[in-house]
Amino acid sequence: MSAILKAEEICKYFGAIRAVKEVSFEVGEGELLALIGPNGAGKSTCFNMLMGQLKPTAGKVYLRDQELTGLGPRDIWRKGVGRTFQITATYQSMTVVENVQMALISHHRRLFSVLPFAHKLYREEAMHFLEVVGMQDQAERHCAVLAYGDLKRLELAIALSHDPQLLLMDEPTAGMAPKERIGLMQLTADIVRDRKISVLFTEHDMDVVFAHAHRVMVLNRGELIAQGSVEDIRNNAQVQEVYLGGGTLFKDEEEKADA
Repeated sequence: MSAILKAEEICKYFGAIRAVKEVSFEVGEGELLALIGPNGAGKSTCFNMLMGQLKPTAGKVYLRDQELTGLGPRDIWRKGVGRTFQITATYQSMTVVENVQMALISHHRRLFSVLPFAHKLYREEAMHFLEVVGMQDQAERHCAVLAYGDLKRLELAIALSHDPQLLLMDEPTAGMAPKERIGLMQLTADIVRDRKISVLFTEHDMDVVFAHAHRVMVLNRGELIAQGSVEDIRNNAQVQEVYLGGGTLFKDEEEKADA
């Protein structure tokens, strides 16, 4: 499997505080890779370095053969890296389809020259992306009245409208009901398969991680302590100790499987 993203010994210090220390990993083409760890492990800091919100103190980041280190978020986005956030960010006064249209207008670099006619542009293409995430029947609803789970799906449609090679999803199911979480990540897994894009996501819900991730990485205190298959991580003694303070990792899930 060829790597679409490569991080080489990336570090981030805030003064004397070490947030991320010499983390190296690859995201394969068409891979759904989970990044987990306890609160304060450095997951969001790592994400912010990959997307350009933070500049690494040391180390390098590559998208295929292009170095991303030191580039800003917009430049990285232009190269084919999309992102969704823990808290959704949509234009609440606009309709669902208008939000996707605005993303497409930006993608096609027509934001300022045609702003008065924006509502007429790329509507068919926007409806396609809404269909991909199952939101086409809510196209004319205003975002202000949407349920939180629907906003998360809309954010995914907006991210896909930029035609990314790689999608970074920071806590994609945060704030969602259990059934909605499963639905969103199944949708994401289907998109990875059908559109041949790669996804790196952080997540606290282990049901979501174990059900959908192809591989899992574990951060603790800024260091990458383990990576491998779901079973590798489930049975890793060091992960068990630092993630849950000892005991069997995700024992409840194992008991469910045996039932």
